[in-house]
Amino acid sequence: MKLLLDMNLSVRWVEFLHISGFVAVHWSTLGAANAPDSLIMEYAKQNDFIVVTHDLDFGAIHAATQGQKPSVIQLRADDISPETIANRVIMALHQMAADLEAGALVTIDLKRTRIRVLPLRLES
Repeated sequence: MKLLLDMNLSVRWVEFLHISGFVAVHWSTLGAANAPDSLIMEYAKQNDFIVVTHDLDFGAIHAATQGQKPSVIQLRADDISPETIANRVIMALHQMAADLEAGALVTIDLKRTRIRVLPLRLES
């Protein structure tokens, strides 16, 4: 599983994820800090990455486009440091690996984890 960490996450996440056996890169090593989310999504899709972010825009992009990939993991806590929430993230990565590989939007906070299979359908 390859993880692409958005600019709004600390580069410290890379080490935490590597130690847990995941391939992880921070966007700052690949592209411009001010790159639009759509560019990050396209890079992730073309290179088979799962996007990890603190930003709700990636989920909104999927909802608007009914995209199937890349999968997105949204961290939704006040403290998104790896020291605080990494155990929960790593547990979710293991438990939801098949869904993430197929295409999913996963939201993780300190109390629960939610998953929606892609593509997202707009409710009428």
